[in-house]
This record gives sequence, structure tokens and C-alpha cells, in this order.
Amino acid sequence: MDALAQLSFLVQNALAELAAEHDMSITQARLLGILRDRAPTMNDLGRHLGLDKSSISGLVDRAERRGLVTRTASTVDRRAFHISMTAEGRRLAESVEAEYAQRIEALIATLPATDRRHLQRVANRILAADADRRGTDPGLQ
Repeated sequence: MDALAQLSFLVQNALAELAAEHDMSITQARLLGILRDRAPTMNDLGRHLGLDKSSISGLVDRAERRGLVTRTASTVDRRAFHISMTAEGRRLAESVEAEYAQRIEALIATLPATDRRHLQRVANRILAADADRRGTDPGLQ
């Protein structure tokens, strides 16, 4: 368990460093990651990020002021808003994603290819089981 905790710290530190280099928090970077291929509601974002309504509103407000996201009123519930990335947000997300992939690749570069594939399969199973337990979309991990 200690090794798994230390690995999680390495992965989180890589994301924290990258986010800081792009003048973002880890939560803002996670927001962009979630928005890559979906436009969830504010409530969905709050549940996934573990934030209350006022915190998620502040997070989206800051990203919106920076030109990274837009809010669109729901066609189903007029009280709800869907959040999506702007072109600028997508550019930043793609840049951060590419840099993050390089840093993670560097962490596992010494592993044989079979171990890297096994690590990916195990990580995917853990994420899927957690999403199932929480009743969330596994793609939002």
C-alpha cells in the first residue's frame, strides 16, 4: 500500500507542477480533462470533483473569465447549465495532456512493455470498479 500511495503522490505532483506552469490549480486542470469530450451540468461536475455548488460555481466562473469554458442553458431543465470548453480551453487542455503524458511516460519508462500494459489494465479495472461503486461515468475518471 505504501508504494501505491507514493505512486499516487508522484502522479499528483506531475499534474500539480504542470497546472502551476499554466497558471492553474489541479482542480482547474481536472475540469479541463473532464470537459475534453463532454459537456456535463454544473451538478455533474460538482459530484465528480467533490465540490459543493458554490465551489463549482467559482471554479467555472474563473475558467469562464479566462476564456476556457462556456455555460449553455439546459434544454431539459432551465435551472441547469452545461459546461463546455472553448477553443482556447481545448488548446490548453491538449497542451497539458501532451505534457502530462510525457511526464507519466518518463515515470514508467524503465518498465518493460508487458509491465506497462499490465499496469494500464489494472488501473483501468480499479477505475471502472470505483465508478461502478459510486454510480458515475467511468469516462470521468
